[in-house]
Amino acid sequence: MSYRPDRRHFIIGGGLTALASTKVFAASDTLRVGVIGAGGRMRNLLDAAAALGSYEIVAVSDVYGPHCDAVKARSNGVATTHVDYREVLDKKDIDAVIIATPDHWHVRVATDAIAAGKDVYLEKPVTHTLEEGAPLIHAVRSSKQILQCGMQQRSWSHFRNAVDLVQGGSLGRVTQVRTYWWQNYNTSWAPKPMDVTLLDWKQWLGSAPDQPFSLEKYSRWRWYWNFGGGAMTDLFTHWIDVVHWAMKADQPVKAQMLGDKYIFEQWDCPDTIQAGFRYPGFDVVYEGMMSSSVDDGGLEFRGTEATMKLTRGGFTLYREGVEKDQNPVLAEHSYRDGTISHMENFFGCIKSRREPNAPVEAGVAAARAGQIGNLAYHRGGQAIWPLKS
Repeated sequence: MSYRPDRRHFIIGGGLTALASTKVFAASDTLRVGVIGAGGRMRNLLDAAAALGSYEIVAVSDVYGPHCDAVKARSNGVATTHVDYREVLDKKDIDAVIIATPDHWHVRVATDAIAAGKDVYLEKPVTHTLEEGAPLIHAVRSSKQILQCGMQQRSWSHFRNAVDLVQGGSLGRVTQVRTYWWQNYNTSWAPKPMDVTLLDWKQWLGSAPDQPFSLEKYSRWRWYWNFGGGAMTDLFTHWIDVVHWAMKADQPVKAQMLGDKYIFEQWDCPDTIQAGFRYPGFDVVYEGMMSSSVDDGGLEFRGTEATMKLTRGGFTLYREGVEKDQNPVLAEHSYRDGTISHMENFFGCIKSRREPNAPVEAGVAAARAGQIGNLAYHRGGQAIWPLKS
């Protein structure tokens, strides 16, 4: 994740067309992939890719040595290891890169990858700040590269069917969507011991302000403003993307947010949130806390004719005016991790050059909604969008 300013970076910033991928693939061709940011989320992504076959890891970059070593072992010793991600991008035989760095690196690494002629799988949130959205979209759309945003619900079969039901009018008029996500960082997300001598902390910080090493910040970077955006960009981003997709509207006009640090006082970001977003014709609410995981996460689309409850495990549809013992009237359960299908879609688009299921505009819009929520938090609880100059 190292960064050295050079001409290639400024070409992207200046809006010139990036290098285009010109390789023609056969359906059976093995894709050669570079890995950038090899922590826990990357392990999940590579597990999904491994279920598909027809790809190999040829290079990995991470600022923590054991992460690189683990990916090299996964590649049966084939992958070269690098601290500086640009060394991965310089490899001419790499078709695509998978990026799962902390959020504050996302746009920088992705735009450099596009400039190097690589297709990109970019973890969500695709941007760290509101200002990064337009440059990322420009970088992608002024190139011929594929960029798949890491919002796997867009390829998850039961989510796709649920969206079809909403858009087909099965719920009647939907005026409220409830979203929620509860996790417990006391138990499942505790920082793990590490050998700090094997970490390049300065490189990990990148554009963030210089500061002493902190295991807490390195492990739970999502909860510090320099590196992440808390629940609104880590969790809410997934659900609001589904809302944007289903409701065909992707910009709130107003956001309100109550956020508190009741448990994790050391964090920058609140651990307990109640938020509301007004879109043209409907409202979205979000609630969550990070010290209770009962009920996990999900969405509820509430319409005049029916209500749909949707999670990663499936969905159920409850019809208005139907006796309780006859509801739900429709249900579907997940049969496959959507990350596998999402990676499959990405690999397929590399070969076909078709638009991926989660294009850059969708990723920017989903991140933006959470960032507007955080803006409301910083402004005393409310933000109007677009911002008045």
